[in-house]
Amino acid sequence: MERLIGIPRGRMKGSVENSATHRWLTTRVSSAALDLTTDAVTLTRQLVDIESVSRDEQAIADAVEAALAPLPHLTTTRRGNTVVARTDLGHDQRVVLAGHLDTVPVNRNLPSRLDEATGLLHGLGTCDMKGGDAVILRLAATVPEPTRDVTFILYESEEIETEFNGLYRLSQSDPDLMAADFAILMEPSDAVVEAGCQGTLRVEVRTTGERAHSARSWRGVNAIHAAADVLARLAGYEARRPVIDGLTYHEGLNAVGIRGGVAGNVLPDECVVEVNHRFAPDRSEAEAEAFVREFFAGYDVVLTDSAPGALPGLDRPAAAEFVDAVGGGRGAVNPKFGWTDVARFSALGVPAVNFGPGDPMLAHKQEEHVPVEHIERCERVLRTWLGGGTV
Repeated sequence: MERLIGIPRGRMKGSVENSATHRWLTTRVSSAALDLTTDAVTLTRQLVDIESVSRDEQAIADAVEAALAPLPHLTTTRRGNTVVARTDLGHDQRVVLAGHLDTVPVNRNLPSRLDEATGLLHGLGTCDMKGGDAVILRLAATVPEPTRDVTFILYESEEIETEFNGLYRLSQSDPDLMAADFAILMEPSDAVVEAGCQGTLRVEVRTTGERAHSARSWRGVNAIHAAADVLARLAGYEARRPVIDGLTYHEGLNAVGIRGGVAGNVLPDECVVEVNHRFAPDRSEAEAEAFVREFFAGYDVVLTDSAPGALPGLDRPAAAEFVDAVGGGRGAVNPKFGWTDVARFSALGVPAVNFGPGDPMLAHKQEEHVPVEHIERCERVLRTWLGGGTV
């Protein structure tokens, strides 16, 4: 799921760690097997019922590798708990379908539960993003001769720090396995195309003062009061809205935190305003940083985190053909305002889009669920686009 880069989000124990549900799940994991001949919804349930909190993906990676490795039309490679399977048919185009296998910690939302009355599949990871993973696996198994070569990537640890991210590690160890003309990241996008993504950076804007007893405040300088101008500049910010490949991106510059003060009777000598800038993918990280520093000219500005955006690349033939396959043309494509791993492909010169089942607003929530229709639609669209006929 899209996230703010660099925030430490290490593994926490799930709230059902010692519950009967967890004991049941542990039993299921020990003999986990995936049936790639079943329908994508049932396969989603199989994936969801293998607990795979970040840094604990061995069981699910084992199951994915065991399901893909015997398929004769694929070459399967494993790096850690990331599994890559590729066709090699000699086509002049190669595309990547990618999805992460990990989830956030369990929150009383396992095992999976299908509500047939509403057509919703409930459970941890149904939306973010095992519904998309199921589609990837179904296509890998049942489209042996696609009209373009395909690389299927199921990777580990997207939900935590970059150093553990399977795509990041793959880009460092085996960038050739990510090489392609076009990539589709199956993050939840309401089963419509969200192209590229905006970049993100965070800075700390610091004001200084002089400590004094609050009863004699005129003997000091209040650093928190001095931050009023920083906040006023932010309140007056006018968002840049560049059009890229026909898509209108909307930048943002917002205070997301503020800290200062040492005691209830002391004027603070320092105040720090934390600011997040979301910048359109036509700007580099350096250009975005330069803009922020100029915006806060006169203040001490410290960059704490940064990640590049990703251009949509809708002018590439494979991307244009995919948009046509989804239906609705360019008018049905949305810009991606948040950050996702499409940026990792963009850094390698591979244009990428997000296209997956589920509402991204439900990711990480206890009531996470995915419409069955979204899973079926994504599989149907991708199967047709890859020349695999109908389900």
